[in-house]
Amino acid sequence: MNDAELQATARIIRRAIVTMIYRAKSSHIGCSLSAADIMTALYFSVLNIDPANPGAPDRDRVVLSKGHAVSAVYATLSERGFFPKAKVEEYGTNGTELAAHIVRNVVPGAETSNGSGGHGLALGLGMAMAARQTKSPARVFVLSGDGELEEGSVWEALMFGATQRLDNVTLIVDRNGFQDGQDGGTTETIAGLEPLEKKFQAFGWETEVVDGHSFRELVPALKRRSNRPRAVIAKTVKGRGVSLMEGRPEWHGKCPNEAEYATAMKELS
Repeated sequence: MNDAELQATARIIRRAIVTMIYRAKSSHIGCSLSAADIMTALYFSVLNIDPANPGAPDRDRVVLSKGHAVSAVYATLSERGFFPKAKVEEYGTNGTELAAHIVRNVVPGAETSNGSGGHGLALGLGMAMAARQTKSPARVFVLSGDGELEEGSVWEALMFGATQRLDNVTLIVDRNGFQDGQDGGTTETIAGLEPLEKKFQAFGWETEVVDGHSFRELVPALKRRSNRPRAVIAKTVKGRGVSLMEGRPEWHGKCPNEAEYATAMKELS
């Protein structure tokens, strides 16, 4: 896809995210919107995948570590053809397969089940280690929120990845700067992460900082490989694409009312 096609696809995905959450009256909308361009770049320009054969042995893997952004995953998987688009209407209904946190072996294209943040990188490194041992060309991409980087398990995983020189894994940080909807909720006021790029580099990871809403920066950064693991810090805006939500911490978990939904749909048309 070219840049214009990716932008159009991301708008479709954002519309699906907002609609899913509006109907369900549940979930995290701000972080799902901030990750939409990252998901679009991965699934429509970077990954070696086949929606008709989601379990192909040599497929690339995406691990959603920021599990609360599940609506972005469902919207992307449906748009990419892993399951019918109409299925996203089930989100938030009784008995649905589209749970509030994604479940492996239930949703086509889901590589892991998830819940608490901070676990995804370790899982992804295990997949990368297995791929290397079996001489598989598969790459592993782990999408992390910036708030979950405060978990010690993340930094243990970073040490392991560098020690093993797992060059088939890329950590993507959705760096929107917020981790909570209360009292400002910024990562820097709760437990500062900066200088994040230098910290990743000190742990032995090749690190690149990009505009997380620019496909011209995202796609090459995600395609790039090195002789060691890579971290891509994608600077994003929470609530991206809907002006009333952008950069507003209360939209960490807030659901739009009828008027707010109508405004969002107009802006994303």
